[in-house]
Amino acid sequence: MSYELTPATAAGEKFVRAAESLNDRLRSRAAAADQSSSVDLDNFADLRDAGIVTAFVPEACGGFGLSSIHDWMAGMSRLGRGDGSVAIAVNMHLGVTRGLAQAWNAARAAGNEAVATRLEEQFEQIVAGDMYICATATEPGTDNLHPLTQATKTDDGWHINGLKIFVTGSPIASHLAMNLRIPAAQLSGQASQDAIGSVMLPLSTDGVKPQDDWQAMGMRASGSQSIVFENVFVAESMVRPMAPWGKWSVNSLMNRNLGNLPLLGVFVGIAEYANELALNATATKPKAGKGRTSEGPGIQHMIGEMEISLATAQAMLGRMGQLADNFLEEHKGKETTLVAAHELLKDHQSMKWVVNRNAIEVVSRAMDVVGGGGFMDKNPLSRLYRDVRAGPFMQPFSPSEAREYIGKVVLGHHPED
Repeated sequence: MSYELTPATAAGEKFVRAAESLNDRLRSRAAAADQSSSVDLDNFADLRDAGIVTAFVPEACGGFGLSSIHDWMAGMSRLGRGDGSVAIAVNMHLGVTRGLAQAWNAARAAGNEAVATRLEEQFEQIVAGDMYICATATEPGTDNLHPLTQATKTDDGWHINGLKIFVTGSPIASHLAMNLRIPAAQLSGQASQDAIGSVMLPLSTDGVKPQDDWQAMGMRASGSQSIVFENVFVAESMVRPMAPWGKWSVNSLMNRNLGNLPLLGVFVGIAEYANELALNATATKPKAGKGRTSEGPGIQHMIGEMEISLATAQAMLGRMGQLADNFLEEHKGKETTLVAAHELLKDHQSMKWVVNRNAIEVVSRAMDVVGGGGFMDKNPLSRLYRDVRAGPFMQPFSPSEAREYIGKVVLGHHPED
C-alpha cells in the first residue's frame, strides 16, 4: 500500500514490527472475544511478551524508548488490523506510560533522583508485566473539562467519589489513571476556583467497584466497563491539581491531543483489514459463467473507490503524525502557548473528521464487495463494520462539536472553556 504509514525512527520500527507479529494471533481470537464481550487474557500476554506495553519505557529501563507520535500511530494501525478492541485498550496504557517517560526525562534533567528512581521502579513493574494501566476521562452528563468525580481532603489524604464510564481495558488492568474535580476549599493557599486534578491508583483499592456492564454494538472485547468510586482513600501525594476546573490549559489540550491521535491509527487499521478481505473475496469468489469477481466493472469501480478512500485516510493520518512530531520538536524546552495547542488540536480534528468517514466508507464498501457472507458472524467483516463506527464519537470532539471547534480556531476565537 503506497500510503501505508511506515516508521521513521528505530524505536518506531521495533514497535511496528512487534505489532505486525501479533496480527494472526489477534485475529484468531477476535471472534470469540467479540461474541462473549470479554477481554482475552492471551492477547494481553502476547502484547507484553512482544514488548508492546513497554513501547514508551526508556531503553535504559528495558523498553523500546518510543517518542515519535507518527510511529505510535503507525504501530496502532497495525494492531487495528488485528483487533480494534485490543488496540484501543492498549492505547490507553501507552498514553499513560508516555507521560511517565516524559516525567522521568524531566526528573533526570532537573537532577531529581528521588522522582527518577520512583518512576524507574514503575518501569520495572511494566517490563515485568506486573503493571498495566487503563485510563479514563469520561463521565455521563458532562465533558472532559468538567469532571464530576470528586476528591475531598481528609486529615491524611483524599476520599474519591464518583462514576467513570468507558474505562477501556480495565478488566485486565492493575492501575487506573483518571481526572477528577478538586473543590477550591480543598486546595492549598487562597484558591478561588475548583481545579481539575489527576490520580493514578491501583484498581484493587478499597471502594473501587468495576461494574462489569460493557455491552455495546462494537469494540466488544475492549472491556470498556463503568467503575464506581465509593469513599476511595488515597494518600495526599497521589492527587495532583492540574488546571482550573472547566478551563482549557496547555497541559489538558496536549494530553487530549497526543493521547487520542493514535486511536485514529486503529480505525485506519480496521479499514486496511476490511480492504484486504474485500480484495481476497474478489480473487476467490466465483461469478457464474463470467470468471473471477474482479473482472466485473461494478466490483472494479467499488475497489477503486475503496482505494481512494483508504489512501485519503492514510495520507491524512501520516501527515498529522508528522505535524505532531514537528510541533513537539519545535516546542522542546519552550513554553507552549494555549493558542499553539489549540492550533494543533484543530489540525487533529480536521484529520479525525476525514479519517473516520473514510474508514467507515472503506468497511461499508467492503461489505458490498463481499456480499451477504460479510453479514454473517463468522466473517470478520461483520465485526469490523461495527467496530469502525466507534471512531466518530471518541473525544475530542464528537461530530456535532468538531466543526464548531475547528471554525472557532480558524477564526481566531480560541476557546478557554
